[in-house]
Amino acid sequence: MTTDSIVKTRTRVDVKIPSNYKVIYINDEVTTMEFVIETLTAIFNLTRESSEELVHKIHNDGSAVVAVLPYEIAEQKGIEVTILARQHGFPLVVKLEIEE
Repeated sequence: MTTDSIVKTRTRVDVKIPSNYKVIYINDEVTTMEFVIETLTAIFNLTRESSEELVHKIHNDGSAVVAVLPYEIAEQKGIEVTILARQHGFPLVVKLEIEE
């Protein structure tokens, strides 16, 4: 005689919410304000008004956070901006920092 037994197990999975990253534009003396506004509206879907405000902050403070996004999205948008900048001959630097 054999007995079959059923064992119930519970698996607990702790899923950590991915960290967000700040996308930061760094001011330089070559990249035009108009180009920065264009990238903010085209890539980050900001309004023209919001983009202009950020451009002035970047210009006056030396840098500004333009978006806070999950890492993969932040990285992709940073790459897109950098590629566009280089295609237009601008040295614009985009930096990512973990949001704390």
